[in-house]
Parts: sequence; structure tokens; C-alpha cells
Amino acid sequence: MPELTVIMPVYNGESFLPEAIDSVLNQTFSNFKLLILDDNSKDKTSKILEDYKQKDSRVEVVTKAKNVGPANLRNEGIALAETEYIALLDADDIALTTRFEKQIAFLKDNSEYGVCGTWFTFFGDKKNKKVRHEVDHDSIKIQMLNNCCIGNPTVMFKKSHLEGLHFENEYVPAEDYGLWSQLTFKTKFYNIPESLVLYRWHPNNISQKKVENLRKAEVVIKKKQLNHIGIPMNDENMEFYLNAVSIKKGLSKKEIKNTIEASKKLIQLNAEKNIYKQDLFISHIDRTIIRSIRNCKENTQAYYKYIKSESGYYSKISTLDAIVLYFKCLF
Repeated sequence: MPELTVIMPVYNGESFLPEAIDSVLNQTFSNFKLLILDDNSKDKTSKILEDYKQKDSRVEVVTKAKNVGPANLRNEGIALAETEYIALLDADDIALTTRFEKQIAFLKDNSEYGVCGTWFTFFGDKKNKKVRHEVDHDSIKIQMLNNCCIGNPTVMFKKSHLEGLHFENEYVPAEDYGLWSQLTFKTKFYNIPESLVLYRWHPNNISQKKVENLRKAEVVIKKKQLNHIGIPMNDENMEFYLNAVSIKKGLSKKEIKNTIEASKKLIQLNAEKNIYKQDLFISHIDRTIIRSIRNCKENTQAYYKYIKSESGYYSKISTLDAIVLYFKCLF
């Protein structure tokens, strides 16, 4: 009986699929089943998959009669998995050889943790760049308020910790952000501080093809997180609560003032409910608001006076930023 199920959705993946599969089959941890879900591909994907099935008994293929999308494919893979440990990898990415060995060791040794990611490195059309996400759970949970800080193709998780949560197809291509941001409230997360996945960047990345839906989905996902500390989804001041935890450039003086007031409410609610670690939560809000102050679209003397005398943030701004702000508002 394998200990791990590796789920790999694919659609028209002939260009990169062999590299992705080989990176799984060559792992130092070998007791797994590789479950590949073919989303009704029209290229040579099916032939490639058949060849791998003949070569390695660990490869299992599910072929869809119609296209259902990556979120639904992953959900189906999770439902089919008979193992507690599940790993994800996309059909155009590459897992370094020790990835599974290190992740499953961490999850076995830390029963309270349900999700383990790793750092990763972009390659392909994007210049090689190592992405170093937050490592510990409290920091990951807070950073999720601004962006998804666990690479989906780096994830290994315990199936029993999902507690009914799943990938939302309506959020594609932010379905991973939606799932992981909500799961942080149910189990603990950890990112191994080592790049163990090569993330391929190319024009057909789904995140580049569905930019508008990405933006809309991210707003809903952030609202759902704030709902955990008591902010209703339809709160009339939701815009300002979001601005306090997720940077938005080009705010007006009035918007910044409202954002600062909203942040006070967030800090008060979190002190009462203890959803986030309070010192990290305050630091996150402070960093966000200071960036908003620097990027205000109203560089006037009245704005400078407000920041210096009324906002409560002037003492938190670096000396250099204070000087730059002064001269921007003076002229």
C-alpha cells in the first residue's frame, strides 16, 4: 500500500509532461502512486501517459470525456486518493529529487501540521528567481491576507485535515489561494525553507490567461478571511478593511484616513478573538499602511500635515521616507 498519492492534472501537456512525470518517478521517496488526470487533451498527452503506465506501475491515469478544469481535477484526485498523504504537482513543473522525502518526514514528525509547502524557483520564460515564502504557521496565516504564500505545486498535505474544504472552480486561477487561506484556520502550515520545485513560467500559464477572474476571486478570498475576525462580507467599510491588510497604491488622503480607522477596528477585534498572533498582525497592518502612505496620490501640504500630526504613523515612517514625503508634498 503506497503511503503517498501524487496528483497531477494535465491538459494538452505534451511539451513539458515527460519532465514533470520523470521528476516524480525519480524521487528519493518512492512509496507513492502518481495519479494523473487528463482533462480531455487533444495533443499527444494520452500517448505519453500510456507509455509511462507501461513503464512504471506507480502511474495511474484518469481520462476525462470533457474538459472540467484544474480545480475539479484536483478535487477528483483527492476523492480518489486512498492515502493520508497527498502531494500536488502541475504537469509543467519539476520536483527536485528530495522533495517528497523531506515533506513526508516533516508531516510525520509534526502531528499538528496538516500542510507542508516549500520554496520554489521560477524558470522558463521568467528569469530564474527563488521565491522565499513565509516559513512558520503564524506568519503564513497573516500573509494570506495579502497574497497566497504557499506554492500550490509544492504542497503536500494530510487528507484528514481538509475537513470538507476543496478547490473552488469559480476561483480559477486563484482556487489554490481560496483553499489554503481557509485551511489555515483549521490546521497548521509550514514551508520548508529550501527550493524543492522548479515552477515553469510560460505564456500558457493559466494565471496569465485569466487575469480578470484572478482579481475578482482574490477580493472574495480576502473578504472571507476577514470574516473570521468578525467583519461581515457585506460590511460598508469592507474596502478600507481590505486596504489595511492588502496593499493598494494610489489611495486618496480620505481613503488613507478611513483605512487607518478601519485598521483600529481590525486590531481591536483580533485582540478579542485571538485569530491571528497580535504582534505579527499589527506589524503586518503597519507595513501595509506605511506603503499606502508612501504611494498616496495626493501629495499636498494638507496631506503632509495630516500624516505628521493626526495619522499616528509619522513616527513609524523611516527618516528617509519622511524626508521624501516632505519634499513631494512641498512641491
